[in-house]
Amino acid sequence: MADDRTTAYAEALFAVARAEGPLAEVEDELFRVAQVVKGSDELRDKLADPHIPVATRQQIVVDLLGGKATDATTSLVSMVVGTGRIRELPAIVDELVAMSAREGNKEVAEVRSAAPLTDDQKTRLADALGKATGKQVEVKVIVDPSIQGGLVAQVGDTVIDGSVRRRLDQLRNAL
Repeated sequence: MADDRTTAYAEALFAVARAEGPLAEVEDELFRVAQVVKGSDELRDKLADPHIPVATRQQIVVDLLGGKATDATTSLVSMVVGTGRIRELPAIVDELVAMSAREGNKEVAEVRSAAPLTDDQKTRLADALGKATGKQVEVKVIVDPSIQGGLVAQVGDTVIDGSVRRRLDQLRNAL
Protein backbone atom coordinates (compact mmCIF):
# COMPACT_ATOMS: atom_id res chain seq x y z
CA MET A 1 0.00 0.00 0.00
CA ALA A 2 1.27 3.47 -0.85
CA ASP A 3 2.08 6.04 1.81
CA ASP A 4 0.06 9.26 2.13
CA ARG A 5 2.49 11.39 0.10
CA THR A 6 2.65 8.87 -2.74
CA THR A 7 -1.15 8.63 -2.75
CA ALA A 8 -1.49 12.43 -2.77
CA TYR A 9 0.86 12.75 -5.74
CA ALA A 10 -0.89 9.91 -7.55
CA GLU A 11 -4.28 11.55 -7.00
CA ALA A 12 -2.95 14.87 -8.31
CA LEU A 13 -1.38 13.29 -11.39
CA PHE A 14 -4.54 11.25 -11.98
CA ALA A 15 -6.74 14.37 -11.83
CA VAL A 16 -4.48 16.27 -14.24
CA ALA A 17 -4.19 13.29 -16.61
CA ARG A 18 -7.98 12.93 -16.67
CA ALA A 19 -8.47 16.67 -17.34
CA GLU A 20 -5.60 17.35 -19.74
CA GLY A 21 -5.35 14.40 -22.05
CA PRO A 22 -6.70 11.05 -22.96
CA LEU A 23 -6.36 9.33 -19.55
CA ALA A 24 -5.42 5.90 -20.92
CA GLU A 25 -2.67 7.33 -23.12
CA VAL A 26 -1.19 9.56 -20.41
CA GLU A 27 -1.39 6.71 -17.89
CA ASP A 28 0.42 4.35 -20.29
CA GLU A 29 3.11 6.94 -21.04
CA LEU A 30 3.63 7.66 -17.34
CA PHE A 31 3.93 3.91 -16.71
CA ARG A 32 6.61 3.59 -19.40
CA VAL A 33 8.52 6.64 -18.13
CA ALA A 34 8.39 5.28 -14.58
CA GLN A 35 9.83 1.97 -15.79
CA VAL A 36 12.69 3.80 -17.53
CA VAL A 37 13.40 5.87 -14.41
CA LYS A 38 13.24 2.74 -12.27
CA GLY A 39 15.66 0.90 -14.57
CA SER A 40 18.23 3.64 -15.09
CA ASP A 41 20.30 4.65 -12.08
CA GLU A 42 22.12 7.26 -14.18
CA LEU A 43 18.93 8.99 -15.34
CA ARG A 44 17.33 8.82 -11.91
CA ASP A 45 20.47 10.27 -10.28
CA LYS A 46 20.68 13.11 -12.83
CA LEU A 47 17.02 14.03 -12.42
CA ALA A 48 17.31 13.92 -8.62
CA ASP A 49 20.68 15.70 -8.30
CA PRO A 50 20.17 18.80 -6.10
CA HIS A 51 23.39 20.30 -7.52
CA ILE A 52 21.78 20.58 -10.97
CA PRO A 53 19.33 23.49 -11.22
CA VAL A 54 15.67 22.42 -11.31
CA ALA A 55 15.16 24.14 -14.69
CA THR A 56 18.02 22.09 -16.18
CA ARG A 57 16.60 18.84 -14.81
CA GLN A 58 13.17 19.72 -16.18
CA GLN A 59 14.74 20.52 -19.56
CA ILE A 60 16.22 17.00 -19.57
CA VAL A 61 12.66 15.67 -19.23
CA VAL A 62 11.45 17.89 -22.08
CA ASP A 63 14.39 16.81 -24.26
CA LEU A 64 13.76 13.12 -23.55
CA LEU A 65 9.98 13.15 -23.93
CA GLY A 66 9.42 15.97 -26.42
CA GLY A 67 7.53 14.63 -29.42
CA LYS A 68 7.46 11.12 -27.95
CA ALA A 69 4.83 11.72 -25.28
CA THR A 70 1.81 13.94 -24.84
CA ASP A 71 2.30 17.42 -23.42
CA ALA A 72 0.38 16.32 -20.33
CA THR A 73 2.81 13.47 -19.66
CA THR A 74 5.85 15.69 -20.19
CA SER A 75 4.41 18.34 -17.87
CA LEU A 76 3.55 15.82 -15.16
CA VAL A 77 6.99 14.21 -15.17
CA SER A 78 8.57 17.67 -15.20
CA MET A 79 6.45 18.64 -12.20
CA VAL A 80 7.58 15.55 -10.28
CA VAL A 81 11.20 16.41 -11.08
CA GLY A 82 10.60 20.01 -9.98
CA THR A 83 9.27 18.91 -6.60
CA GLY A 84 12.24 16.61 -6.03
CA ARG A 85 10.19 13.40 -6.10
CA ILE A 86 11.59 11.67 -9.20
CA ARG A 87 12.89 8.74 -7.13
CA GLU A 88 9.30 8.15 -6.03
CA LEU A 89 7.87 8.31 -9.58
CA PRO A 90 7.55 4.50 -10.01
CA ALA A 91 5.56 4.19 -6.76
CA ILE A 92 3.45 7.24 -7.63
CA VAL A 93 2.63 5.87 -11.07
CA ASP A 94 1.88 2.40 -9.67
CA GLU A 95 -0.68 4.02 -7.37
CA LEU A 96 -2.08 6.10 -10.27
CA VAL A 97 -2.48 2.95 -12.40
CA ALA A 98 -4.24 1.21 -9.50
CA MET A 99 -6.59 4.20 -9.09
CA SER A 100 -7.41 4.16 -12.79
CA ALA A 101 -8.05 0.41 -12.71
CA ARG A 102 -10.32 0.72 -9.66
CA GLU A 103 -12.27 3.48 -11.37
CA GLY A 104 -12.84 1.19 -14.36
CA ASN A 105 -13.53 -1.89 -12.16
CA LYS A 106 -10.43 -3.58 -13.57
CA GLU A 107 -7.36 -5.38 -12.31
CA VAL A 108 -3.92 -4.42 -13.57
CA ALA A 109 -1.77 -7.14 -15.09
CA GLU A 110 1.93 -6.33 -15.12
CA VAL A 111 3.34 -8.32 -18.02
CA ARG A 112 7.03 -8.80 -18.68
CA SER A 113 7.91 -9.64 -22.26
CA ALA A 114 11.23 -9.98 -24.07
CA ALA A 115 9.89 -7.78 -26.88
CA PRO A 116 7.21 -5.08 -27.17
CA LEU A 117 3.67 -6.35 -27.76
CA THR A 118 1.33 -5.10 -30.46
CA ASP A 119 -2.07 -3.67 -29.54
CA ASP A 120 -3.70 -6.86 -30.85
CA GLN A 121 -1.43 -9.01 -28.67
CA LYS A 122 -2.22 -6.85 -25.63
CA THR A 123 -5.96 -7.19 -26.30
CA ARG A 124 -5.77 -10.97 -26.70
CA LEU A 125 -3.57 -11.24 -23.61
CA ALA A 126 -6.02 -9.13 -21.57
CA ASP A 127 -8.86 -11.41 -22.70
CA ALA A 128 -6.89 -14.57 -21.83
CA LEU A 129 -5.83 -13.23 -18.42
CA GLY A 130 -9.40 -12.13 -17.79
CA LYS A 131 -10.64 -15.65 -18.44
CA ALA A 132 -7.88 -17.15 -16.28
CA THR A 133 -8.49 -14.84 -13.33
CA GLY A 134 -12.21 -14.18 -13.70
CA LYS A 135 -11.57 -10.43 -13.67
CA GLN A 136 -11.52 -7.66 -16.24
CA VAL A 137 -7.82 -6.99 -16.87
CA GLU A 138 -5.82 -4.01 -18.07
CA VAL A 139 -2.38 -5.02 -19.38
CA LYS A 140 0.76 -2.97 -18.66
CA VAL A 141 3.79 -4.29 -20.55
CA ILE A 142 7.38 -4.07 -19.34
CA VAL A 143 10.00 -5.06 -21.89
CA ASP A 144 12.49 -7.31 -20.09
CA PRO A 145 15.02 -9.04 -22.37
CA SER A 146 16.24 -11.19 -19.46
CA ILE A 147 13.20 -13.46 -19.75
CA GLN A 148 14.53 -14.45 -23.21
CA GLY A 149 11.07 -15.13 -24.66
CA GLY A 150 7.51 -15.79 -23.65
CA LEU A 151 5.75 -13.81 -20.93
CA VAL A 152 5.52 -13.41 -17.18
CA ALA A 153 2.18 -11.96 -16.07
CA GLN A 154 1.19 -10.86 -12.58
CA VAL A 155 -2.40 -10.02 -11.71
CA GLY A 156 -2.65 -9.18 -8.02
CA ASP A 157 -1.00 -12.07 -6.19
CA THR A 158 -1.31 -14.46 -9.13
CA VAL A 159 1.84 -14.98 -11.23
CA ILE A 160 1.75 -16.85 -14.54
CA ASP A 161 5.28 -17.56 -15.75
CA GLY A 162 5.47 -18.72 -19.35
CA SER A 163 8.98 -17.41 -19.95
CA VAL A 164 11.74 -19.20 -21.80
CA ARG A 165 14.04 -18.38 -18.86
CA ARG A 166 11.78 -20.38 -16.50
CA ARG A 167 11.60 -23.30 -18.89
CA LEU A 168 15.39 -23.34 -19.24
CA ASP A 169 15.73 -23.25 -15.45
CA GLN A 170 13.33 -26.19 -15.20
CA LEU A 171 15.38 -28.14 -17.75
CA ARG A 172 18.62 -27.39 -15.87
CA ASN A 173 17.06 -28.58 -12.63
CA ALA A 174 15.74 -31.73 -14.28
CA LEU A 175 19.18 -32.59 -15.68
